[in-house]
Amino acid sequence: MSASRAVNDPAIQPASFTFDAASEAEIATILARYPEARKASGVIPLLYVAQAQMKRETGSAWVPKPAMDAIARRLAMPPVRVYEVASFYTMFNLRPVGKYNLQACTTTPCWLRGSDEVVAACKRATGIAGFGETSADGMFTLTEVECVGACVNAPVLVVDDDFYEDLDGPRTEALIAALRQGERPPCGSTTGRQTSAPEGGPTTLTELPAQPTAGE
Repeated sequence: MSASRAVNDPAIQPASFTFDAASEAEIATILARYPEARKASGVIPLLYVAQAQMKRETGSAWVPKPAMDAIARRLAMPPVRVYEVASFYTMFNLRPVGKYNLQACTTTPCWLRGSDEVVAACKRATGIAGFGETSADGMFTLTEVECVGACVNAPVLVVDDDFYEDLDGPRTEALIAALRQGERPPCGSTTGRQTSAPEGGPTTLTELPAQPTAGE
């Protein structure tokens, strides 16, 4: 289902949306950053707040149309402008997703480093047939995303907001198995790579220079 169809599909939209106390506290902090005349600049942070609240309330991190309408009222902007922002960025889900949103980067650097293998492993481990689908048990949604900016440690799978890097098929399946068991493996390189150093470890600046002795 496309983003525009999801926004206008009454079958998946809640009847209403009201920010809870935790969200209201976060919104107050966010809007304090902007002058009153520029508070529309807070649209992206408020979309995150709404998505996080839906995750707390329903177990699915997404932004329903009533939440976008509430954001529009709070920021005194036309609702369509909120819809435009929410539908442009892949980090905002406009329909319900699984407990874990597996966001597979398939852009050129990740593809060259084996993203096809990562995607295939996601499908095997979850039973999902294609992008945009949710597993039968409701645990996983598989989403195709554009470059997520972690090319140096490609291929990358983003789970909700956590980046898992240097993946291959078996490591991807092991990650999904852990998530299924309620575990959350440490994010970052799955091979133990030090930040963005070459495979096998750093090749430069591996030793500290000799320190001058007193009197030199």
